[in-house]
Amino acid sequence: MKPALRSLTALIALIGLWSLPASACDIALALAVDVSGSVGDDEYHLQMQGLADGLRDSTIASALVAAKARVLVVQWTGDSRQAVSVRWAVVDSFAAAEGLAVAVETAPRSWRNFSTAIGAALEFTVQQFDTVPDCRRRVIDVSGDGSSNEGTEPASLRRQLWRDGFTVNGLAIEGSEPDLTAYYWENVIAGEKAFVMTANGFADYPARIKLKLLREVTEQVSALDPFVIPISLPLE
Repeated sequence: MKPALRSLTALIALIGLWSLPASACDIALALAVDVSGSVGDDEYHLQMQGLADGLRDSTIASALVAAKARVLVVQWTGDSRQAVSVRWAVVDSFAAAEGLAVAVETAPRSWRNFSTAIGAALEFTVQQFDTVPDCRRRVIDVSGDGSSNEGTEPASLRRQLWRDGFTVNGLAIEGSEPDLTAYYWENVIAGEKAFVMTANGFADYPARIKLKLLREVTEQVSALDPFVIPISLPLE
């Protein structure tokens, strides 16, 4: 195979979305960001700027446009404290992708001083998908620096989320408590291809969220990345 043809084939395999009908929405992606009391203002800005920079990445933006993606951003903290900070954006052009990135990096913080309620965040985020019923994949990307300590236990939601067709992926920001990645793996993520990615502190968040977005929007399933733990949870 000629090098040029090999490169083109690899690009198509990576994105895997170009054959979709022009009007199809391949993915509705909800980005759920932890703004609980353990997250300082500098750490909040690292998360939001990291998300914005990831959405601007050329490969990620191309995949979102090809998928006619819908993207939502939720901020969450304690029980009953969740808010949509960026409403569903239709990413059908590079201009739309840039507009989404600007909305993310300029979104004000909703809370600063409350607990960590991952289950309640998931319940709230699931409700937002009612307005994007036609997307083929429904993915929730939840990131945080601590285990749930208030409200609904996230583990109690996993099987129903799976049955309802959701994929919940996690980004565990290690540092505040030991082995948070294992907690996310055992209690938070759901779906046949769900995975956990680890950020070694908030400074590592921008690089890890970019890789996480790349894997989510291109539907990659490789487990070669040592920072990724895949899951296979049988329905019984």
